[in-house]
Amino acid sequence: MSRTRSNPLPKQLSLSVHLNDEATFDNFFIREGQVNAQVVATLKYQLQPMGEQFVFLWGATGVGVTHLLQASCLKAQQEGACSQYLPLTELVGYDPEQLLEDLERLDLVCLDGLQAVQGLPEWERALFRFFNVMRDSGRRLVMAANCGPRELSVNLPDLQSRLNWGLVYQVQPLRDDDKCRALQMRARARGLELSDEVAQFIMHRVSRDLHELFECLHRLDDASLAEQRRLTIPFVKQTLGL
Repeated sequence: MSRTRSNPLPKQLSLSVHLNDEATFDNFFIREGQVNAQVVATLKYQLQPMGEQFVFLWGATGVGVTHLLQASCLKAQQEGACSQYLPLTELVGYDPEQLLEDLERLDLVCLDGLQAVQGLPEWERALFRFFNVMRDSGRRLVMAANCGPRELSVNLPDLQSRLNWGLVYQVQPLRDDDKCRALQMRARARGLELSDEVAQFIMHRVSRDLHELFECLHRLDDASLAEQRRLTIPFVKQTLGL
């Protein structure tokens, strides 16, 4: 569980939900003036007294929605606040009432993958009640799905209205040149030097999905450390089997 202060939830299920330490706002590549920059600014400010109480993020797989939710929880921890990240695609089989019980006592809750529970009556009823208690307690909530709130197949009208309570953002995908820069930024954070030539080589031979690109970088980092070698094209070809 991703809580920080001692704030026991006696009826909360024991879950194996862990945050990725690399999922920080500093590790999320943005261009100033773009929508993604507004998203990051909103999430960074959310726990402040005048911050948004409800934020809904949506976007296709690989654009960084999960990264942003986990970054929100990590930032909350750094600020001494209590937070919880819940990936609903992995938790859809749990009892939703039991899963959400007492979470309004936390400062921030992030619900990822709402599309996994759309149309399920027990989940829709539980989420509707949860929205109401979060509103009444003044806590912060971030929700995410692979489509906008109006496109979710929600059968409970009251829940559909709740999903549009706050700010709604579509997280924008990166252009290929920005993916190269994001890969280089992540490499620098690991203490690696990734030249433009090598970054372009990886981009043209590996899936352009950012998650897969970062997984490749993780493999290169481990191999570079083990063999004490720089990231050259021959080394990348050898390590990744290209």
